[in-house]
Amino acid sequence: MKSIIAAAAAAVLLAACQTTPQGPTMATAALKPTKGNKTIGEATFEQVGDKVKVVVFVQGLKPGQEHGLHIHEVGDCSSGDGMSAKGHFNPYGKPHGRPGSAERHAGDLPALKANKRGRANVQVEMDIITVTPGPASIIGRSVIVHAGPDDYKTQPTGNAGARLACGVIQAG
Repeated sequence: MKSIIAAAAAAVLLAACQTTPQGPTMATAALKPTKGNKTIGEATFEQVGDKVKVVVFVQGLKPGQEHGLHIHEVGDCSSGDGMSAKGHFNPYGKPHGRPGSAERHAGDLPALKANKRGRANVQVEMDIITVTPGPASIIGRSVIVHAGPDDYKTQPTGNAGARLACGVIQAG
C-alpha cells in the first residue's frame, strides 16, 4: 500500500514539474541617476503568456517633457554616464522604431511623459521581449531613461540624448 501511495505522489510531483514554466516570470530594475543627474525610479517586468507587462515609474525628470525609454543590451551601469549599458537591445537585427511596429528593436519602449512635478510612468505589454530564458530575454540587461524625446527615426538611437538613469534588470 505504501508503495502505491509513494508512486502516486511521485506521479503528481512529476506532472507538476512538467507544467511549471522554466525560468523566472518576474524581473525588476532599480533606476539610479547617472553622474550629475537626479532621476530615479523602478521598472518591473512580468511574463504573462507570450507578452511581458512592463511598468516603469520615474521621478526627477524635467516637468512637462518627454523622455526616451529603452532596454539596453548590457546590464552594466558602472560608467557613470550609462554608456556601459551599450546600445539598444536588438536580438533580431531590426531598425530602431516605434513600440508596437513590426520594425523595431526589442528594447524600444514607449516614451515617458513627465507631469508638472517631474514624474512619469508607463504601463505597457510588449510582445518581442521575454523574462524567461531565450534570445529575447531581458534578464541581465539594463533600462535607460534618456534626457530627451525619442524621434523614433534616427538610427540606431532615436536621438534621445544623454542617459539620465540606468538600472540592471534582475530576476525576482
